[in-house]
Amino acid sequence: MSQRKLDFGIMLNGPGSHMHAWKSKEVPNDASTNFEFQLEIAKKAEEAGFSFLFVADGLYIHEKSIPHFLDRHEPLTFLAALAPVTKHIGLVGTISTSYSEPFTVARQLATIDKISHGRAGWNVVTSPLEGSANNYSKGKHPEHDIRYDIAEEHIQVVQGLWDSYEDDAFTFDVKNDAYVNKQKMHTLDYKGQYFNVKGPLNASRSEQGQPVIFQAGASPKGQAYAAKYADAVFTLGESLDIAKSNYDSIKAQAVAFGRNPEDIKVYPMLVPVIGKTHEEAEARFDEIKSLATIDDALDYLGRYYDHHDFSQYDLDAPFPELGEVGQNSFRATTDAIANRAKQGNLTLRDVALEETARRSPFTGTYEEVADLMIEWFEQGAADGFIFGPHIYGEIYEAFLTEVLPILEVKGYFTKQHQGHTLRENIGVPYKENRYSKSVITH
Repeated sequence: MSQRKLDFGIMLNGPGSHMHAWKSKEVPNDASTNFEFQLEIAKKAEEAGFSFLFVADGLYIHEKSIPHFLDRHEPLTFLAALAPVTKHIGLVGTISTSYSEPFTVARQLATIDKISHGRAGWNVVTSPLEGSANNYSKGKHPEHDIRYDIAEEHIQVVQGLWDSYEDDAFTFDVKNDAYVNKQKMHTLDYKGQYFNVKGPLNASRSEQGQPVIFQAGASPKGQAYAAKYADAVFTLGESLDIAKSNYDSIKAQAVAFGRNPEDIKVYPMLVPVIGKTHEEAEARFDEIKSLATIDDALDYLGRYYDHHDFSQYDLDAPFPELGEVGQNSFRATTDAIANRAKQGNLTLRDVALEETARRSPFTGTYEEVADLMIEWFEQGAADGFIFGPHIYGEIYEAFLTEVLPILEVKGYFTKQHQGHTLRENIGVPYKENRYSKSVITH
């Protein structure tokens, strides 16, 4: 029986990850903004033992965007609403470093961390869609690698501001008229190429020290950023070999940055299609695929390429050579698509339909999917998974009631949360204050 346990997060993505999940009879059509529906998903995940929920986001839409992206909650407001009506599950939200101010981000996340008693997390993104620049007054969308240079300064500022006060700075000492020990209050005075921030932040530290840092960049620059700063990383879950390669790369780079590899957790995406039998799983997958037409699929594919128009190409010709198109958007994803198309001699039709409803390796019976997750875990490809089904309906319920109990019986999962804070529950250390004596002496 395993001593280590699998760990799970859940993506709150409206009706599901499929572009037309909203059409399914299994979910309300307005699921992306239906708070009661999403709260029910979150509470079920919490009760089942999930460690955190995760809210994705984007800053640019147009008429061909995924329908339920056209109207969805802003992550931090949403998480603040969830904080007092949940007790154990971590609250992770996406915020762009390219289009936000570090001081504001630090303050917002610190507030959620305090309200939730140490359950906040930040999914750091650089915003891949070039159209995002049209919604902000910052000029041209930064090039891919420059976005990560900006992100590096951004997180340095935010984490520096989170250390504005040492843990015991606030004394509330009425007798001596001392609300705070000002010797334990620190001004950041950050001066960089992209940000100049004085501080201090008007927010004390939380029960976990600082919010947990999540990162999902899959490009070499993104992986290096994750290895240096992240506590948890989301990776692609296309196959065991790819997942293990990503896992090993991130852990090795973390060591190169002087970190303990156990202090950074790796979560491949889990988009299972499950059933009592193979036939039931295949029937569910066929139903999911039927939700999108080929025109829908072309629009979905275009999003990865900053909404490139794929309708101009021959559907049944080989996938087109696109040159630099997509290189400043979802670079790792578009590179992977091009490689798969070339290796498999795929047509544009093949690629578009495949991307809209990709067959997950976690397709099969409940026992088979549970065993495959254990294999990935034991082979060093995952510390856990982030669960984001095509549709939040029957598959979600079956995962909770059928798959998780199998993992629990086999000793690879427990529904008991490991502690009160997000850091405790995913097994990463308390974030010590850089000004405390314990840190200075190291």
